[in-house]
Amino acid sequence: MSTFDRLIHIGGLAVMTAVYLTIGSARAGNGTNSPYSRFGLGSPADGAQGFNKGMGGVAMGFRQSNRLNVQNPASYSALDSLSFIFDVGLSLQNTNFKQTGSRMNAHNTSMDYINAGFRLAPGLGLALGFVPVTTIGYDFSESKYLGKHQQSGAQMTYTNAYTGDGGVHNVFLGLGCEIPGGLSIGVNAGYLWGDYQQYITQTFYEDGTATSSADGLRRQITSNVSTYKLDIGVQYQTAVGKNDNLTVGAVYSLGHTIQSKAHYYNFLYSGDTTHVAIKGAFCLPHTVSAGLTWEHKGKLRVGTDVTFQNWSKCRMAQIIDDQFVSSSEGYMDRTKVCVGAEYIPDRMGSKYLKRVLYRLGASYATPYFKVNSFDGPSEYILSAGVGMPVSNSVSNRSYVNIALRWVHTAAGESSLIKENSLQLCVGLTFNERWFMKWKIQ
Repeated sequence: MSTFDRLIHIGGLAVMTAVYLTIGSARAGNGTNSPYSRFGLGSPADGAQGFNKGMGGVAMGFRQSNRLNVQNPASYSALDSLSFIFDVGLSLQNTNFKQTGSRMNAHNTSMDYINAGFRLAPGLGLALGFVPVTTIGYDFSESKYLGKHQQSGAQMTYTNAYTGDGGVHNVFLGLGCEIPGGLSIGVNAGYLWGDYQQYITQTFYEDGTATSSADGLRRQITSNVSTYKLDIGVQYQTAVGKNDNLTVGAVYSLGHTIQSKAHYYNFLYSGDTTHVAIKGAFCLPHTVSAGLTWEHKGKLRVGTDVTFQNWSKCRMAQIIDDQFVSSSEGYMDRTKVCVGAEYIPDRMGSKYLKRVLYRLGASYATPYFKVNSFDGPSEYILSAGVGMPVSNSVSNRSYVNIALRWVHTAAGESSLIKENSLQLCVGLTFNERWFMKWKIQ
């Protein structure tokens, strides 16, 4: 019998009549303050970089000699022979949470990526970097009114406080090779690591004062996650006219069981403690992404991507019916669709604004988990951005990329939390001619 059921049985209290949720303050630098980050390994990062955040994250068919696209390693084969590319990005975010008339704001910052790449030989490129995979960061409470105690007449309530922190990160090394005939293949091999920490504290109150007349509890789930990540990509580029090129791309990310242990501790205020450890409690989903990008006269690029993740087969550490288990219950497959465009009026123009890259994009993602038997939130993103060259009209190689994104997260069930975020994303792409050989005559 659970603590809640035991209290109802002993005190003969009334059933729940009110529920409210309070979101705690944001943690600076954590990257998220979403209550939904308590599911799975945390809220998934979108993987977009400075050049494509303003394009809705379109990446599978994106192939350029002066930009590093780590989402499809096949693109490394197109890297410029003269350049060393260093790319770094961060985001600032303000999120409004809404549930049943209550509102709360939270502010976050995050480091989005640090990547570098260069060409090793004709048609062979190398990249390495750091990217977040998931983030965990939440602090909220749920309070319930139980009624009057039969014996004392005191007003009885209890509060469940939920907190979580951590996330999973990826350091990777990648190679991309071009095969004659317009086909390129590539691979990113990475090491994943991170902390997984979740806490639940239950406290009972009589007339607003914490009481020991009924046992509260404190639960803790922790894990030090470490495993590998493998992404295999392909791209095929072909001319479809005198002024047009089409690039088709796809990436497969290997899903597998993470062998790290998850630990569950159940601390009762009476002094009793339960510890359960499960090896292989978490999984990475098999992921398939495919897309295409059409380019016209080197000025206009339009692309679309579709990504599928089979979360329904992934086992995750969960508390189900007061038991700590590794189960796929409550998870479902996720699909994400992105569309985006980029336009530059005149790359070699004398006026600065004609050499700026202008970007627009949108994306939609279905939920991958259920909340109290309801489908979780879907994600909608609208984005716009610019890429501003920091050099002159002769050498437009390095860029400052700025994107503004509106992210709406909401479920069909009206009682679940809705999130609206405004994100300012800033990326710096340093593209220097380290490998140019100078001749003096």
